[in-house]
Amino acid sequence: MELEKVKRLYDLCYEKRKGAVKCFQSVGRQLPFISDAYPGIWLETSVYGSLLLARMEPEGLQIAENTVNTFLDYQTPDGQLPSHILDAASCPPDFNGELVGYSQIQECVSFARLCLLIYEMNGDMAFLKRCYEGGKAWDGWLRRNRMTTGRGLVEMFCGYDTGHDHSGRFEGISCPLNYRYYENGVKKYHNAAVLPPDDGITPILAPDINCTFYATQIALSEMAEILGFSEEAAEWREKAKAVKQKLFEHCYNEADAFFYDVDRNGNQRKYLSISILHLFMEQVLDPVEDGALIREIYERHLKNPAEFWTAYPFPATAVSDPYWQNLKNPPNNCWGYYTQTLTLQRCILWMDQYGFGEDFGEICRRWLQAYTDCFEEVPFGQEIHPITGKPTTCSPWAFGVMSFYRYTVNRLGLFETKK
Repeated sequence: MELEKVKRLYDLCYEKRKGAVKCFQSVGRQLPFISDAYPGIWLETSVYGSLLLARMEPEGLQIAENTVNTFLDYQTPDGQLPSHILDAASCPPDFNGELVGYSQIQECVSFARLCLLIYEMNGDMAFLKRCYEGGKAWDGWLRRNRMTTGRGLVEMFCGYDTGHDHSGRFEGISCPLNYRYYENGVKKYHNAAVLPPDDGITPILAPDINCTFYATQIALSEMAEILGFSEEAAEWREKAKAVKQKLFEHCYNEADAFFYDVDRNGNQRKYLSISILHLFMEQVLDPVEDGALIREIYERHLKNPAEFWTAYPFPATAVSDPYWQNLKNPPNNCWGYYTQTLTLQRCILWMDQYGFGEDFGEICRRWLQAYTDCFEEVPFGQEIHPITGKPTTCSPWAFGVMSFYRYTVNRLGLFETKK
């Protein structure tokens, strides 16, 4: 690896990061823009991205707090958190999408859990109390609006609920994006509480969505204990236990040692999706209680070169999956094909904790090499080919990718860094 180039790109990431944190016209706070392609913040990634920034530099903590508070500011009176908030001044002139998104959920890392991690850095009880109340309201919205089939788990209504654009997981459903319609030629969006047109498949029980839901119950329990609400803490723990039980009951396939999406009729949809990582990422699997299962999933699927352990792990869909193999011309931002940096960022939440730190170091090394080599072609884009390491043109100069580049350099200890 060309260390001189790595050092130059590392410093460039730091400088570009400062430019990527901007003051929204309508918000009045410094917030981390994802990229020019996504001029705003997303529940899917921005809170976690700002947390990583806070762990690398002291001024990042204020940005993390700003991000959390902005999502809570836009939480609806009935508890729904927006999927995203865009800066109108940074959108293209012909933009006709949702500036504040309420047509999908797209919570890919537990918001409450991230709030708790930020509280552990700032020690601000008022911040924690606000996050706890917001987390309770969000939990209530999901239970009232996304448990329509009475199976004890949160349901996926549309593809964008998961953030996995262009995934085989959505074959056959009426809204692989979100629920859109047109009125007098103007694009309109239904609220995420509305089930899209009948397709015979949705609502779906999705493992990743419910792992996140489980993590929220655990985080709310820990928040309640800190705030002195012991009875509520116990109730949240029982709710989390029930979610895990239902997750195993509906989504787990013992013969395959895999957790699948389940349609409204109880049929498992056997796509080998990277959503399996959420069992680890949100710490649903206990190292003691579920130790044998952890090892089986990891060795049989995640460390398997024929599935997820490619030259550049982990592809968003296993390379052995028929959907991956048949996708000859995958589009950008494709969670049916490419290795996504968002996935690798989230590995920070679990690989060391489950004893796979050496493998994560190897993933970081390979990823860093690929992004260093391809910088002149596409600088810090969102995704790369899992076999060749070649980038797509999706979202160059992405905030999260630049942060992860700095993280990998620091983790691998390639040279002394001061930033």
